[in-house]
Amino acid sequence: MARGPDGQGGGAGFSLADQLFNKDSIGDLAREFAQLDGFDGNGFAAEVLAGFGDLGLLERLDWIATCVETRMPADFPAMVDQLRAAMPPELDPSKSDDDFGRFIHAVPGILAVRHGLEEHRELALDLIYDATKRFSMEFYIRPFLNRWPEETLERLDLWCGDDNYHVRRLVSEGTRPRLPWARNIEIAPEVPLRYLDRLYGDPTRYVTRSLANHMNDLSKVVPDEVVARLRAWSETGQQEAKEMDWITRHSLRTAVKRGERGALDLLGYRTGDVTAQLVIKTPQVVIGEAVVFDLVLQSPEALPVMVDYRLRFVRPKGEAEKVFKLKTAKLAPGQAATLSKTHKLKGNASTFTLHPGTHGIVVQVNGEDVAVGEFELVAAH
Repeated sequence: MARGPDGQGGGAGFSLADQLFNKDSIGDLAREFAQLDGFDGNGFAAEVLAGFGDLGLLERLDWIATCVETRMPADFPAMVDQLRAAMPPELDPSKSDDDFGRFIHAVPGILAVRHGLEEHRELALDLIYDATKRFSMEFYIRPFLNRWPEETLERLDLWCGDDNYHVRRLVSEGTRPRLPWARNIEIAPEVPLRYLDRLYGDPTRYVTRSLANHMNDLSKVVPDEVVARLRAWSETGQQEAKEMDWITRHSLRTAVKRGERGALDLLGYRTGDVTAQLVIKTPQVVIGEAVVFDLVLQSPEALPVMVDYRLRFVRPKGEAEKVFKLKTAKLAPGQAATLSKTHKLKGNASTFTLHPGTHGIVVQVNGEDVAVGEFELVAAH
């Protein structure tokens, strides 16, 4: 889910909200609820579609839930019975990754928060448990973590060992300190480490990807603890070596960009005597074209290197930087290695506007700045 909650992205005219919520998907949901006695599926679909208008993705979810809610019993326990009866089959338990479910099946989570948070905590959590096997409930567990932290954490202790990997993944994903689109949670960031200590050996990539994203979030808050945990996990042998290596790299991706020494050391990228020569082959670049540069590296000893570069952009209110990967390699003693890069500077990027002026390139090897150069970015005629 890379796009924002307004549902826009992917180029002019594209709407993720329209892609996810349309006549076909709402028709599917209507047919599921039409199995219930007295539920008018056609009327429900018509009302939902008529109300979409310019609503964004999350707003559409709330609207769908409202249209379901008005057709449900007001009594929450009775509502839960109806929601369960309308649920589709569980997601395929034989898969191990990329099986997020359909957004239309977020409705039980929304209604669990609306009607169960205060007066029916345990029943609402039971509903979330059932629903997350159809669509990930990480947005909807978070209000319970804020309102009932100890009770919800106890429930997550149980779910951490569940047979269903969607439930286990919810434990990691729902407690992430910086979950995209979601409301903040008030528990200390270190608290969920007790779950990650149990989940790092999970056999499914869907769970370990969530865990690694969680650790990447934590690396921005408690970086030393993240490195220490990853080192300890690796030493236990509870996870396959190849997967543990992937978890470690994915967990440390932001720390590496920041050049944090502990993260780089854990990955084997130690400091060394490196000489670097940066040659910018396009000293003037038109917006929409590419800056091209060569980098010559040399070390007196064999040295694994992780090479990144930071572009320094001119902005109306000062400079901004963005980090990009260049290459990982191993330098041979005394032998020069030449790396080349062509970086397109798009003029119509949806997330970053380019401005004419003097821009910089800073080369970073194993977390240390080793070379700096400049080029002039000019407007297209």
